[in-house]
Amino acid sequence: MAIQICVPKEVRKDEQRVALVPDIVKRLAKDDVQINVESGAGELAGFPDSDYESATLVASSGELLGKADICLTVNPATNEQIDQLKDGSILIGYLNPHSDLERFNKLKQKNISAFSMELIPRISRAQAMDALSSQASIAGYKAVLLASNILGKFFPMLTTAAGTIRPSKVLIIGAGVAGLQAIATARRLGAIVEGYDVRAAVKEQVESLGAKFVDIEIKAEGDGGYARELTDEEKQQQQAILAKHVAAADVIVSTAAIPGRPSPRIISTEMVEGMRAGSVIVDLAAEGGGNCELTRIDETVLHKGVKIYGPVNVPSMVGNHASELYAKNLLNFLELLIPEGAINIDLEDEIIRGSIITHGGEILHAGIKEQLEGAS
Repeated sequence: MAIQICVPKEVRKDEQRVALVPDIVKRLAKDDVQINVESGAGELAGFPDSDYESATLVASSGELLGKADICLTVNPATNEQIDQLKDGSILIGYLNPHSDLERFNKLKQKNISAFSMELIPRISRAQAMDALSSQASIAGYKAVLLASNILGKFFPMLTTAAGTIRPSKVLIIGAGVAGLQAIATARRLGAIVEGYDVRAAVKEQVESLGAKFVDIEIKAEGDGGYARELTDEEKQQQQAILAKHVAAADVIVSTAAIPGRPSPRIISTEMVEGMRAGSVIVDLAAEGGGNCELTRIDETVLHKGVKIYGPVNVPSMVGNHASELYAKNLLNFLELLIPEGAINIDLEDEIIRGSIITHGGEILHAGIKEQLEGAS
């Protein structure tokens, strides 16, 4: 009997992505795999129902979820969706493993094997499945375009009959995937760009993109490619050096975020007050509280002439390509999970073991299990 894979329509407000795009559906659909897509699921991403020729379209989300062996989502499944899922099925998507943990008890009770795309190990073998990186790259690109729209200046130098326009100065805080893409995009637009990160090891990457590296002479490499938390003394050193670069910037794009922890506060109110009126901050870390003290989620704050914008779900703003990249991440993960047309949850595999949260009526993720047991 064919494995039933379902793709529900995303229910998060303003979400424009879809878990599988038509091209990936064609590659997955075989005699032993049937793809069922909720009608309208891809519409906001630019994929109408007519494009899903290799899938079966289903009008009712309850019917779709109830017969699925594997359910693919972009955003975490809601409690209602979890209730509709078939007992013993598999759920794969962004599961937001650091909040609303009671959902995992519901998944455990329904014997659902839940895989969180945020927890895919950052190892070379898993690069093609790394949804955090694929979506962060889009966020970094889009953040610079958002800043250019808000800024009342050109990015590039322009020589006109009326005089010469100086190029804008852009400071990118955080040189991870999002930050490096933001640097590359700002450079393409002709700005003078500086990149800052507490991880000294990324200096070469920043400079390879044509930006100047802001060196505060602190080495803060942490686990999993993320930065460790700075000591109080290091934070003071960071603030003192960074303040000069913040004051000189026309645009700041901040990208410093650590999954499961509040975003590090890097830009103080005092720093903002040292910036020129008309300057812009786009804070990609807004959902974690923001890198700037003045950031408000999904709002634009005007403080003494400086605009601070804290957008949320930025990859969704580039819904078409964000969906394509995410669908490829899922395809590569499914090839590991369904190697020969049969589901095989191999807990000895580092990628499977690292990304699974619930399985066999138990919570396998140690951190989430500990938090839930502590709460109860």
